[in-house]
Amino acid sequence: MKDQTVPVLIILVAAFIGACAQYFFKMGSLKIMEIPLYKNWFFISGLVAFFWVLVLMTLSFRFGGVMLIVYPAYGTTYIWSLLISHYVDKTPVNIVQVAGILCIIMGIGMVSYQKSA
Repeated sequence: MKDQTVPVLIILVAAFIGACAQYFFKMGSLKIMEIPLYKNWFFISGLVAFFWVLVLMTLSFRFGGVMLIVYPAYGTTYIWSLLISHYVDKTPVNIVQVAGILCIIMGIGMVSYQKSA
């Protein structure tokens, strides 16, 4: 199996952009009744961000990414979403959420684990 460092780094960037896209959709949804969709820059930014997620996922596979490793790494989107919510919206984070984040990290590690031959 090829080295997965570059594909995983690419997918981690995609995961961060995906979390930003979700935040843009959240912000855009707050204005959905006030302004037309084509003028809703948060909504449009979310669409553009998800387009770049698609591009980066494709690029990750072009660099030899293995689905069993790349897709679990994209699961870090949940972590990025929590961090964006905490630092941008000032949403408090509790111990249960921190425990959930640790479970996500351990789960990604266990699903992606490949024993060397």
